[in-house]
Amino acid sequence: MDFIIRPGVPRPLYLDRIIPFIGKNIIKVLTGQRRVGKSYLLFQLMEVVRKKDLQAKIIYINKEDLSFAAIKNAVDLNDHVLKNKSVSGKTYVFVDEVQEIADFESALRSLLLHDDLDIYCTGSNADLLSGDIAGKLSGRSVEFQIYSLTYPEFLVFHQLESSEKSLEKYLKYGGLPYLKHLPLEDDIVFEYLKNIYSTIVFRDVINRYSVRNTSFLEQLVFFLASNTGSLFSAKKISDFLKSQKINIAPNQVQTYTQHLVSAFLIHQVKRYDIEGKRLFEIGEKYYFENVGIRNALWGYRLEDRGKILENVVYNHLLAHNYIVHVGTSGDYEIDFVAEKKGERVYIQVALSLNEEKTIEREFGNLRKIRDNYPKMVITMDEFSGNTYEGIVALDIRSFLTGKIE
Repeated sequence: MDFIIRPGVPRPLYLDRIIPFIGKNIIKVLTGQRRVGKSYLLFQLMEVVRKKDLQAKIIYINKEDLSFAAIKNAVDLNDHVLKNKSVSGKTYVFVDEVQEIADFESALRSLLLHDDLDIYCTGSNADLLSGDIAGKLSGRSVEFQIYSLTYPEFLVFHQLESSEKSLEKYLKYGGLPYLKHLPLEDDIVFEYLKNIYSTIVFRDVINRYSVRNTSFLEQLVFFLASNTGSLFSAKKISDFLKSQKINIAPNQVQTYTQHLVSAFLIHQVKRYDIEGKRLFEIGEKYYFENVGIRNALWGYRLEDRGKILENVVYNHLLAHNYIVHVGTSGDYEIDFVAEKKGERVYIQVALSLNEEKTIEREFGNLRKIRDNYPKMVITMDEFSGNTYEGIVALDIRSFLTGKIE
């Protein structure tokens, strides 16, 4: 092993899920937006491997490092691993940004035939990874999507205590791990985040999909930033843009939006019919993988705090392995229907519960749901009193630092 392992701050939220698969003849795939910490998780897994297997041979390939420029396609990858693997014990193969290798899935399929190889890879594009690996390695891979830091992780990385001030930093700057090396000041952080955004859009969208209308792509991102958490369809977005003298067909809006989703810049959330138990094909909400990037592009505005709060709640649910939809039944909507292991929780998000009509709307919609799964309203207001007819009112800090029930 002729490289330095830089493990960084451990992230047990993911390590605890991945470690049970170490040594198993199945490809471990870590996906997620650029700079969310996938590489450091690979290093942390290497540390675990070294402690478990003192004779372990580790092969590490980082496609963002020019040292590995010669590995361009499946044959190159296959040859490199077989040439360098151990002749006696187990070899652990870690490939960072595997989507940069042409036809990589063919090499992974071939390498998986060797019982003495244990394979891990990361990637920053959902189309190339999930689709290709799932299709061509059916049943032989397991995917772990990595997200920006949760609020508790943010506190650990920045060595902060939970407080209103710490929460404000998290809501404004988001949870990209590298921020721990920067002063948490607007000019510095937002400049860094804008550069990350440019890298994602250029490398994982424009280059990957040969996007020509880059001006529209930029306008679309700004539109989604300004309307975070609003319910839209491709046609509605197209109609709005036409009103702004931007003439783009709905199918092109849908295509470009999917490119942004595939690059993990944004998340698309489908609507779910609570009564009929089915997904709607039209109409969805969009949230940013990293609220800091959203704020760097659009600004951190007082009038957007409700949108940011909703985005943070959604991201927290994702990080804790929930499948999340927007709930609808008749003429009312539930912000999030979150499911995991056959259990469900209903969540409404409100900036404040100071007005009676807001209380009636947020709690009233939850009261209409006929099942007995937990229901809660999350707000910026701190409250430690009674429930509202059995529905919990929870402040955002308590929600982010506690157990979701």
